[in-house]
Amino acid sequence: MEKQRTILLVDMNAFFASVEQLSNASLRGKPVLVGGSPSQRSVVAAASYEARPYGISSGMSFTEALILCPGAILVEGNPLKYADTARRVFRICTDYTDKMEVYSIDECFLDVTETQDRFGGAWKIAQAIKQRIRKELGLTCSIGIGPNKLLSKLAAGMKKPDGLTEIKPEDVKSILEDLPVEKLHGIGEKTRIRLARMGITTAGALGRVPVESLRQRFGILGDLLHEMGNGIDHSPVVPYYSIPDAKSMGHSYTLSRNTRDWNVIHGHLLRLSEMVGRRLREQNYAGRTITLILRYEDMYTFVRQKSIPEYLDDGYAIYKVAASILRQREDDERSIRLVGVSVSNLVKGIKQLGLFTDHRYSTLLRTLDAINDKYGEFTIKRASLLGLESQPKTHGFDRTQIAHHLRPA
Repeated sequence: MEKQRTILLVDMNAFFASVEQLSNASLRGKPVLVGGSPSQRSVVAAASYEARPYGISSGMSFTEALILCPGAILVEGNPLKYADTARRVFRICTDYTDKMEVYSIDECFLDVTETQDRFGGAWKIAQAIKQRIRKELGLTCSIGIGPNKLLSKLAAGMKKPDGLTEIKPEDVKSILEDLPVEKLHGIGEKTRIRLARMGITTAGALGRVPVESLRQRFGILGDLLHEMGNGIDHSPVVPYYSIPDAKSMGHSYTLSRNTRDWNVIHGHLLRLSEMVGRRLREQNYAGRTITLILRYEDMYTFVRQKSIPEYLDDGYAIYKVAASILRQREDDERSIRLVGVSVSNLVKGIKQLGLFTDHRYSTLLRTLDAINDKYGEFTIKRASLLGLESQPKTHGFDRTQIAHHLRPA
């Protein structure tokens, strides 16, 4: 018989906004919206709790958010700051178990099944984590405790902010009975609508539907939905040190205005390529497949790959490959609104080989990286990037994307 597990979900409260309020006292107690550059087209990555009563939520455009709350303060996000804070949170969590899964930049699962007795139980562990995060970092979190990931995630969302909730095995049935089915993590709007058409609106009702009926409507997903309706989740907590290596690295950027100015587009492509190169070198990767992404004014998205014999970690070399694809599109008369580039076919530990066999060029790159690490992105940059409109530090990031590269070192 499978041993009853005990899983915690640690969820930081309004994480990006809270970090900004912590580092800038003038923002405390005020509605704060974190996202890309306020001067560019951007969306809300996080809203402080003071902004949420106005109906503002993540993913909403700054324009929409300011209509709802004209007094909101727009803050350009800083992913490096959030990643550094997240690492500190995760370090605290790993003091209680090594089975810690980074779920996103502001959430992590902890399997304390084998360690909870050392600390007086799961509730005591949760209290200790909350107290340490508040004392050491000045932030708050909500923690859910449950017999699996599905239920701990549900519990964490029951009391926010700064909550602590436990769902015990004997209480699962009563809690799920009248719970709206969309409250179960993993059931999105499309699935909710399909279930509603079957007359299923609560988790309790979902759990009572014969699994065969769900299979007929949803295929293999039917089995998963049946388990979710009964509060069953067998998925393990995957420790952070077991996460597989990255398969690709990339960046994209939505222009402040649609354009067919190829000098501007090439400039942004070079900037993005340099950013990708820095990420590759930072994590000791190199890749040989370059992908160019273009989104046009009519929202059509063009994606094209090109593989080369050698492995690259230099932004300019990445740019040259991507630019060769871009030039083939310059006869298209539609304006472009988004540019992106990524590198895949990655290997770790292989340094790029090129014309500079005496390693002077790689030494130069390391030196430039060190300067930019210390003083900020693009403190030193190619002359061709001078005068290019500034790029939002936060564009293209999300909690899960950042979290994939976090380690509680």
